[in-house]
Order: sequence, then structure tokens, then C-alpha cells
Amino acid sequence: MTTEIDPTALAVFIFFLALVTVMGFVAARWRRPKTLAHIDEWGLGGRTFGTWITWFLVGGDFYTAYTVIAVPALVYTVGAYGFFALPYTIVVYPFVFMVMPLLWKRAKDHGYVTAGDVVHGQYGSRALELAVALTGVVATMPYIALQLVGMTAVFKALGLHGELPLAVAFIILALYTYSAGLRAPALIAFVKDIMIYIVVIAAIALIPAKLGGYANVFAAADADFQAKGAGSLLLGGNQYVAYATLALGSALAAFMYPHTLTGIFASNSGNTIRKNAVLLPAYTLLLGLLALLGYMGHAAHLKLDSPNDVVPALFQSLFSSWFAGFAFAAIAIGALVPAAVMSIGAANLFTRNFWKAYVDPQVSDAGEAKVAKMTSLVVKVGALLVIIFLPTQFALDLQLLGGIWILQTLPALVFGLYTKWFRAPALLAGWFVGFFGGTYLVWDAGWKPLHIVALGDASFTVYTGLLALAANIVVSVILNAVMPARATAHA
Repeated sequence: MTTEIDPTALAVFIFFLALVTVMGFVAARWRRPKTLAHIDEWGLGGRTFGTWITWFLVGGDFYTAYTVIAVPALVYTVGAYGFFALPYTIVVYPFVFMVMPLLWKRAKDHGYVTAGDVVHGQYGSRALELAVALTGVVATMPYIALQLVGMTAVFKALGLHGELPLAVAFIILALYTYSAGLRAPALIAFVKDIMIYIVVIAAIALIPAKLGGYANVFAAADADFQAKGAGSLLLGGNQYVAYATLALGSALAAFMYPHTLTGIFASNSGNTIRKNAVLLPAYTLLLGLLALLGYMGHAAHLKLDSPNDVVPALFQSLFSSWFAGFAFAAIAIGALVPAAVMSIGAANLFTRNFWKAYVDPQVSDAGEAKVAKMTSLVVKVGALLVIIFLPTQFALDLQLLGGIWILQTLPALVFGLYTKWFRAPALLAGWFVGFFGGTYLVWDAGWKPLHIVALGDASFTVYTGLLALAANIVVSVILNAVMPARATAHA
């Protein structure tokens, strides 16, 4: 893969990055409230986002820089198995439609900003609140770091090496997020998603034509998979359960992450969330087309240092310099928007469920906003340091665990919306078993997210996150059933 600097591609890239930077700072004046010195305004955009803004903010989070880079890379490496990310929005659609409006209403009615707030309001337990909040923060950090992995692939394709370009991009991100809060990524998300739509549609329309058509693309990919003895165009007989459980578990986890919940809480109504649930499956179509770039990499006979280079290499080798620069800008902006929302979600958790709960219970609204702003900076710097000083595999392993960890907050967050039967100690015990049990299973499997379950003579490969969640729920139900009843729910 060529790594010399292409002046035209670099110029186009810088132009669009400068454009969204300006938009990020302008966002502080977009729908400007009386003050941004309130966590509702800085961290949730005043809870005023309508259907389209929520669509681009929440739905667009499925198209991060790492997604655009990693999904085709996975398909390039393993074939059909890499398509497990496609059913996300379809599988989770009923969950979002039914559960998230109730969660939004609970948060709106009681002024909750985070999942930790909801849990504390429901159960009155600081321990359970802290467990949910810490899980959210810890799971988010590697997610932000992986956005940097996506940006690194783009900078490499542009011929920009070293940590300086990455550091500059994240400093700019940190500044406009500090200034405008959630309004910055919400405004930029419009540009980001439109750019990605253009890039993907152009790619799936033009690249196959340059490679002899889709028949040749699939034939080339199949030949490469057979030659190396790994990967396939179709799922094997023992892969269906693994594929289905990965899709379901990952989809549920996606809507437990702080950045997704931040977008949900920022909506202006439950109907806005329902409309977005209906629209979300449309993202699957685009993601499926995006994943096909992995197969196209085989037909293009690319020489890659890493599978993560497949998308940048395709655009670099098959498109003009200006469009390659446009595509690289779209991917880089696709890192900045989710990273901003993730850092805000983590900052909200720290501020509400640690700082206010344990350090300064009497903190003012302005004080909350200030702590959240500073925390968002620390989170971004932490993610940057992880990428600079630690192997990329470390961030990948942590992200793998992060999906399993965040899934364990589902019972505490969701069950209380429908019943007051569960009590905090039982849910906390369930969380403990799911969190640490899931971690052990991943470690025991050699840092793989799948575990073999034997049922008699039959064995199935199942997503570890779902196994951990099942154990979590079973423990919670049993302990709750045997514990003496006590007064619980507040809200």
C-alpha cells in the first residue's frame, strides 16, 4: 500500500476536517440555551433533539471510523462470518421500540442523565449505581481508543506517520467538545453520515465495475479463502448459532453503551425514539454494502500490511486522488463524532454517579457541567495514550471485553422499568457473576468472544456475552426469590 503523501488527497482531507472543526465550534451557538453551564444542556443538548438529529446521532454511531475499517477487514479475513454485524439494527429494533421510550420517560420525568441515575432512582442503591457507572466508563474507554485505530489507518494511507496527526485531531476534538458539548457531534453527524453515504454508494457502484463485476469479486474471494484454508463465502454448519448469538448479544450491548443512551436521553420525546427505531434497519442495508468491500479487496489483489488497510487501499488504488481524500475525510470524521459522544457519555457517568455521589453531593449545576467538561478531556487523553503507548491488540482485547461487560448492566437498567420485584443486592450479585464470569470465559478461550456449550452429544458455539448475561439473570432471580422482601423502588 502506497504511503507517499498525495497533495490532492491531503488537501481535500484537510478541507473537510477544517469544515467540521468550524462546525464544532459554531455548534455552541446552535439552538443556544440561556447557559451551557448545566449538564442537561452540555451533556444532553437540552433534551431537545428531534427525529432527524437523533437519527444521525444515534443511528450514525453504528458507522464509526472503526466500523468502516473493521467490518470490511473482518469480512476480508474470515468471509461470511464477518457479516454478523449486519443484523444489529434489525434484531434490536423491537427492543429499542419498546424499551427505550420507557427509559427516556423515566429519565425525563426525574431529571436523570445517566444509566447510573436511573438505577439509583429505582433501587436506592449506591453500590448498584456505582457498578453500572464504572462498567459504562470502563467499557467506553477502549471503544474510543478503537476510533483512533480507524483514524490511524487513514493517516497511514495519506502518508502521515507518527502520533502527531492523531494528537492534533484529538486536541481539536477535545476543544470543540469542551466548548459545545453534545451539540457539536450532533451538528457534525449530519455531514459525517452524508459523506459516508456518498463514499459507500460510490464504492459499491464503481469498484465492482473496475474489478470485472460482482461475479468476479465473489470468485476471487472464494479462491483466496480456499487457497489459505480459512474463511468462506457462506457460513458453515457449526457457525449458525455463533453467528446468531453474536448478532443478538452485540445488538443488545450496543444500546447499553453510555454514548447510545446519551443520544436516547437527548431526544425530545418517546415518539422520536420510536420513529428512529423504525428507521434504524435502513442502516443495515448500508452496512451490508460496506461489508462487501472486504470481498472486493481480494479481487483487487491488494498487498496489505494489515487487514485494516483494505478500505483505504481500495480507495487509494481505484479512485482519483480527490475522491480518496474525500473518503478518508469521511472515515476520520466518522471517528471524531462517536468519540465525542462517547467521551461525553463517560463524563456524564463520572460526574453524576461518582463526583456528585461521593465527592461533592452539593455541587451546583455549573459545577457539574465543569466537572463533566474536564472529565471528557481526561477520557480523550486516556484513549489517546492507550493507542500511543500500548499495542493495538490491547485496545482490541479490552473492546472485546467491553461489549460483554456493558451487557451485564441490562438487568439492572431495564428490569426496573417493568417490575418492582427485583432488589438491588440480587441484581448486584448477578452483575458480579456476569461481569467476572464473562471475563474469565473470554480469558479461558484465549481472548475469543465465543465459548463452546455441550448439550449431550451436541455442542454449540455461543457468544460469551449472552452466556454471562444468562448467568447474571439466573443469579439475580434466584437470590431475589430467597431474599426477604424489603421496601425498594423510588421511581
